[in-house]
Amino acid sequence: MVPQTDAPLAGKSGGPAVADAIWESLAARLPSHMVPSALVVLERLPLTVNGKVDRAALPEPDHASGAGAGRMPATAREELMCSVFAQVLGLPRVGVEDDFFALGGHSLLAVRLVSRIRAVLGVEISVRTVFEAPTAAGLTRRLAQPGAPARPAVVAMPRPRELPMSHAQSRLWFLDRLEGPNHMYNICLRLRLSGHLDTAALRAALADVVARHESLRTTFPLVGDQPSQRVQPVEEVAIELPVIAVGAEELEERLGRLAVHAFDLAAELPLRTDLFRLTHGESPDGEEWVLSVVLHHIAGDGWSMGPLWRDMSEAYAARCAGRTPDWEPLPVQYADYTLWQRALLGDADDPGSVLARQVAYWKARLRGAPQELALPVDRPRPAVAGRRAGWVPLRIPAEVYARLTELARGQGVTMFMLLHAAVAVLLSKSGAGRDIVIGSPVAGRLDQALDNLVGFFANTLVLRTDLSGDPDFVELLDRVRATCLEAFEHQDVPFERLVEELAPARSMARPPLFQVLLAVQNNPRRCRGCPVCGWPKNPQDRCRPGSTWTSRSTSVVTKQGRPSAWTAGSCSRPSSSTSPPWRRWRPGWCGSWRRSPPTPPCRSTASTCSTARNGSGCSGSGTTPPARCRT
Repeated sequence: MVPQTDAPLAGKSGGPAVADAIWESLAARLPSHMVPSALVVLERLPLTVNGKVDRAALPEPDHASGAGAGRMPATAREELMCSVFAQVLGLPRVGVEDDFFALGGHSLLAVRLVSRIRAVLGVEISVRTVFEAPTAAGLTRRLAQPGAPARPAVVAMPRPRELPMSHAQSRLWFLDRLEGPNHMYNICLRLRLSGHLDTAALRAALADVVARHESLRTTFPLVGDQPSQRVQPVEEVAIELPVIAVGAEELEERLGRLAVHAFDLAAELPLRTDLFRLTHGESPDGEEWVLSVVLHHIAGDGWSMGPLWRDMSEAYAARCAGRTPDWEPLPVQYADYTLWQRALLGDADDPGSVLARQVAYWKARLRGAPQELALPVDRPRPAVAGRRAGWVPLRIPAEVYARLTELARGQGVTMFMLLHAAVAVLLSKSGAGRDIVIGSPVAGRLDQALDNLVGFFANTLVLRTDLSGDPDFVELLDRVRATCLEAFEHQDVPFERLVEELAPARSMARPPLFQVLLAVQNNPRRCRGCPVCGWPKNPQDRCRPGSTWTSRSTSVVTKQGRPSAWTAGSCSRPSSSTSPPWRRWRPGWCGSWRRSPPTPPCRSTASTCSTARNGSGCSGSGTTPPARCRT
């Protein structure tokens, strides 16, 4: 923040001119990673009653405000590349020299950028290339070099008589047959509505959404000795939406019972909806509702919640207006993806197939990896993993998050990579050694045709981090970046197939390959909301504690620039002491890397942080927050 009245800048007129002058001056004197990504010019600094700068009153910097400045595209390919950048980043324009990550890009958006470039320009680039050349000009120059042909696009395909399952679906189907129908893979959501609700329009909207997405009306019968997908015809699907009047005290019990609904995958649609009317609502007209949606994971994932709620909102608004939704037809359905996936991977016996090449990479990468992280716990691991889970919430203050963001940009990594490095160090300092294996989910939507589909596309990657040699934090970030980029380039192998190929020692006490999972919740939320009946933009994701399948997980969510992190430890009898590594996490410790990143992280001190001793305001408690949905 720079007051516009500073004397050296008095000759400059207008905020943008002042900001440009400061930026040029800093760029001429400082390394690129130390130059601010955004400048805000103010007439005067806001002050508190004590005469100090009122940081809470400072405006949020607009990191994209300078996007599109600089030289114009010199070629048609550069112009197309700028257009692709702008579309993926959600900006009106992007200049040829604008940095993708400085404008808000991250790993998930980099994957979408690769997909969009493939669709628009018909060429194939890797996520690594985006990191190495993060500007439109840089990527255009890379495209001029010989490269691999673009992978085949996902298109509508002729349907065989019996539709196979995707690899991810096959795993869930097998677990369902092995354990019997249960609720462990239910995705449970609730939507609170206030005001008048047209229940007939809502029921019709649900029918519209189920008709639009084949995955929501698919059953999974056994045909001969092979499981298959069977898409039910629209005219044979009856959408049930029971309307139940309940009191506030009874609502949670009812929702809890719905959350543990056990789907019969062979005969039952993987979606259940119920509508509750609160008998003592607090809205002005007395009408308050809760819509419960329970979706089996075999038919959806975290990303799917965006298209699902957006389509629901648009369909309800259309039905209230007395018309059907005016949607663009979906280019493909989930069954098309299943056929495409099997064709793309090829045969494992063919050494030239995608499956064989990527499996060879993972075998080499994970050779000799520890089967289990040796973490100190307060009781022996049970012979059979329990289904209950405990939650240990932790919040990272916005100012610490801002410093970490600056560090990530300066070192050329994403926030996920920075958090990955932090979790690896935390586990190592907790007794897990120097060879750390962490799992991480990826969206798995490598083709833009899949962006608007409801379906189970998510995959899980196994990330192995080498902490040997006592690397400083800068070197560790380099290692983590290389690990992540290589993993992104070999993410086509389904996790289930990887476990089958690697054949690790199996145990009922722990998951195979890794026991810690790091998930950054940055799925796009594109529900625009509906003015009728207070339809919210972002419905709440809820599920019962214990539906997570990993031993420990970490998720980070950013809301309105205010980051918050939650960590969860799964155990047979949860207690606040069962997850000691997460208890040692301190935002102040992370913030120290921003001030002196070369310090070897495995020798740094995870010191205790408290609001009384410093201004970081970190917090952690053993209280159980509302359970968040596994995606």
